[in-house]
Amino acid sequence: MTNPPTNPVPRAASGALSAPSAWNVANALTVLRLVLVPLFVWLLLRDGGTDDGNRLLATAAFVVAIVTDRFDGDIARRWNMVTNFGKIADPIADKALTGAAFIGLSILGELPWWVTVVVLVREWGVTLLRFWVIRHGVMPASRGGKLKTVLQAIALGLYLLPWQSVAIIHWTAVAFMGAAVIVTIVTGLDYVGRALRLRAAAKRPLP
Repeated sequence: MTNPPTNPVPRAASGALSAPSAWNVANALTVLRLVLVPLFVWLLLRDGGTDDGNRLLATAAFVVAIVTDRFDGDIARRWNMVTNFGKIADPIADKALTGAAFIGLSILGELPWWVTVVVLVREWGVTLLRFWVIRHGVMPASRGGKLKTVLQAIALGLYLLPWQSVAIIHWTAVAFMGAAVIVTIVTGLDYVGRALRLRAAAKRPLP
């Protein structure tokens, strides 16, 4: 006589997976990026930005921070380390880093202020748009938005190098910054359109 099959334990009865702790590697990388921001600003502005050693150290700090931005999200998703803290701190760290770089370069007179203003208005404007429509849906990062981030990182990294008197470095930096500004504006307008369409769709009466 065979024993009757054992009924599987319902998922609800077995208990839900516990939420990941905020104390994890992904969040540590995000915090490291936040900590690097004031260090980066100090190195960039020290001695009026004219010391090659400080500029190289500032560039190194910027690159390390950008690299952590590349990996913390991947680690969080792959190893189930996504937390509310990470969702809030990660974009803040990103905008703090790039914003500090744009403002610092403009303070040193190496980047026109209108470029910095355009970029910062777009970045914080899109963030406000996301909060504006969050009740109706989430606006994920678009391919254009990801391209914008890459172009900004490359352009800022080139501008931070101390050898701007070398023509090929200077004009390569200018070319990447020009492309970054164009993509920044275009994607910003795209986000405005997406936000308006999302709100309109949410208010449309059901058939």
